[in-house]
Amino acid sequence: MKMSGEEIIPASRETVWKALNDPEILKQSIPGCEAITKHSDTELEAKVTVKVGPVKAAFTGNVNLTDLNPPASYRISGEGKGIAGLANGGADVRLEEVDGGTKLSYDVDAQVGGKLAMLGSRLIDSTARSLATQFFDKFAKIVGGVTEEEAPKKGAKKAKKSKR
Repeated sequence: MKMSGEEIIPASRETVWKALNDPEILKQSIPGCEAITKHSDTELEAKVTVKVGPVKAAFTGNVNLTDLNPPASYRISGEGKGIAGLANGGADVRLEEVDGGTKLSYDVDAQVGGKLAMLGSRLIDSTARSLATQFFDKFAKIVGGVTEEEAPKKGAKKAKKSKR
């Protein structure tokens, strides 16, 4: 699955960068995140439970940050495993100062296996887009002090699926 998108976060680039590297803010922003443990500045461990169609999937996984260029960009990659299957992938994340805040652009490439893969790519893709929207709405609220009602308006562009 490939997905890309951009969001306007109503905060400075430095603030957004710090928030993207703050385990507590990430825990609050990631849908279904139960715990994030920071092992180093570039290594995290996360426990996340999400519902994908009829399947409730709990994952424990490792996340690595590479190609760090603070506060402009990084690559985040990881893999998670659980009873429902496995997921792995990565995203290139870029931050750019714009009027009204910071434009966060991302390009994701991810794969799923096990029971999740049997659900079909349409359901997985739509769930991934929904989770991305939920993440950015919550992230914008936390980082930029945006209300629940404003978040969808302030987040400029929703996640979009790229061609395979």
